[in-house]
Amino acid sequence: MVQNSVLLVDDDAKLVKLLKIYFEKDGFIAYTAADGIDALMAVRDHRPDILVLDLMMPGIDGWEVCRRLRKDNDIPIIMLTARDEESDRLVGLELGADDYVTKPFSPKEVVARAKAILRRTNRAVLRKEAIKIGGLTIDMDSYQVSRDGQVVELTPTEFKIVELLATNPGKVYSRLQIAEQVHGYTFEGYERTIDAHIKNLRRKLEANPKEPVYIQTVYGMGYKLAGVAKDE
Repeated sequence: MVQNSVLLVDDDAKLVKLLKIYFEKDGFIAYTAADGIDALMAVRDHRPDILVLDLMMPGIDGWEVCRRLRKDNDIPIIMLTARDEESDRLVGLELGADDYVTKPFSPKEVVARAKAILRRTNRAVLRKEAIKIGGLTIDMDSYQVSRDGQVVELTPTEFKIVELLATNPGKVYSRLQIAEQVHGYTFEGYERTIDAHIKNLRRKLEANPKEPVYIQTVYGMGYKLAGVAKDE
């Protein structure tokens, strides 16, 4: 099953950290941003399934972020605010927000609302497109990877790594980022562990593991899935 992803945007670092913990416990891939500019860039780079957005931020506030996104993006948005005024809620909803939560709130409630919105909008289904590159097919819906029509047996961790790389084709992920997304935490020796997983994936997926076509190394930075085109 493909993980849903959420972008958490708030200039309160402690609140973002708390929400991230709760979303990840519920199986989400959680990205974070501290202000409006970072939020817009993160939506572009990560294409999250849903956005949890604080209204009152320095610089570009949540209203402006919502306004800009709604020009060409239908990502569901849950707005967060410390103000419980009907006018604020109405403005947020008129700008295109899908839900509105007033601080203080229960993190569990925010997660529950996000899941309800995703079920309603069916965005999880939209992201389960097969991704093809050469003879390699990554089927997000069946949780399988095949090479030249033959299913390749991957461990859950190996599939999570392929899924992460395929979700943002061409994007370079550091070993730390891969470890955090796949395991939910980092640990001593994580670099060697991720390298071992990549080595195993290349052995299974590449015609010549020493000259990889699919999972490529960007020296000094990390790994990426190269040359990917979504199956229409």
